[in-house]
This record gives sequence, C-alpha cells and structure tokens, in this order.
Amino acid sequence: MKQAAFDNVGSMIRWTEAPGIEPARVYLHGLGSMSAVYHAHIASHPGLAGRRSLFVDLPGHGISDRPEHFGYTLDEHAEAVAVALDQAEVTGAELVAHSMGGAVAIVLAHRRPDLVARLVLAEANLDAFPPPTAASSGIAAHGEDEFVQEQYARVLAAVGPLWAATMRLADPRALHRSAVGLRRGSDPVMRTMLGGLAIERVYLQGEHSGDLPGREDLEAAGVRVVTVPGAGHNVMFDNPDAFVAAVAGLGRPGSVVASRRSG
Repeated sequence: MKQAAFDNVGSMIRWTEAPGIEPARVYLHGLGSMSAVYHAHIASHPGLAGRRSLFVDLPGHGISDRPEHFGYTLDEHAEAVAVALDQAEVTGAELVAHSMGGAVAIVLAHRRPDLVARLVLAEANLDAFPPPTAASSGIAAHGEDEFVQEQYARVLAAVGPLWAATMRLADPRALHRSAVGLRRGSDPVMRTMLGGLAIERVYLQGEHSGDLPGREDLEAAGVRVVTVPGAGHNVMFDNPDAFVAAVAGLGRPGSVVASRRSG
C-alpha cells in the first residue's frame, strides 16, 4: 500500500500497486466502491498481466482518508488522483475507470493530459443530472445530514451484498458529497471533455443498460463505443473476458465484444 497527501492537512489518498512494465494502468472505482475489489481480477487476467497496475481508492472510499472538510467534487477527486500519480511517478498512463471513476478519469485527462495516454471507461457518467433511477441521484436527493443520520443505513440495506460490502467502508458524508458532485458534473461537462480529448478512448456499455445516449456523436468524435453482451452496469463482473479484451485493445471500433466467460 502506498499513499500521498492530497490536502493541506495531510489527508492521504492510498493505493495498492502490482509491479510490471510501463506504461502503468491505473484503475478507478465508482461511487461507494473500491478499486482492487472491482479490478484486481481484471489486472491479473492472462491477457493483461505483467503491466504495472495501480488500484487507487478515491478520497472518502476504501483505504483512503475521509476528511470532513473536503468537498468531494469531480474536480477535487481528479486533483487527488493527480497527486497520487505524481507521487508514484506515473505519466502517460492507461486509466481504466468505472462509473463515477470514469467521470473522474475524464476530468483528470482534461486537466492533466501529461498523466493520461488512454481511457477505458465502463459505464462512466458523462452528463450532469443523471436520471432519478441512478444511485447518485437517490443519494443526492437527501440533505447531507439527513443522509448521514437516516438514509445511509437504509441505502446499505437496499443495494445488495456486493455493493454494500464496499459502500459500508465509504464515509457517509463523503458518499453524499461525491453523489452531489457527480450530479452537478464538471465544467465543461464530462461528455464535452471526452469528445475533445486527443487520446485513445474506449467506452463500454453493458447490453442490459440499453442504448448509450449520444453514441453517434461520441463515435464521430473518435470514441470507440463497445456494447458488452450479457453485462449490466458492473461490466467487469458480468463479462470479465469482454472487459479484458477492451482494455487490451482487441476488436474493431464500434464492434460488439462477443466473448463471455461461461458459468
């Protein structure tokens, strides 16, 4: 485990790291999650093994610190990740990022292009004000104190054992502020940032999540959009082989990844 101070009072962002060849792959998790839990099996897959891999936990999540004064906006999360990558002497990395982590990765690539050479985004948030069915919208619908004191326990009981296992390690106040920040989005919004990047960009959309809004415009901007069969929001669990293939750069632009692990 490694760490770096990301604010002026010494709060630490932490990550675990597997050694290997450069350039590094950096894995970022979604709201209420942890990077190693969601991505270690991907990084160790025979198709990807051997690369230096960093599993970064965003502030307020997992093994990272959870300062009460921190805002937990997308920009602040991205700045904290930049501190970690600077400390780790990482440049030109591949960022593999899920959900809210994908939004953070886009902001980071926009703000610090020296750090990011490639993006693989799994169901990343691209727009402000996600639909009411999104988890972040449900969390952000409550006031901060109400969520911390009353709703956090109810959310843990409702999200299912997999997500609850990591969400219970997230600070409730950080979880709420992160959801509010995700709902607010970035300026310019993440979709605009993504379309304007000059690096290789891959976007994974689970088949069960439906069509990706604005897919044609993203593809016209050079984003490779891949529909992953048999997968929902958690692509890396639902179809890990297809996830690995996308990270490895296999398949044609716009193609549907057809591989799927049986059982």
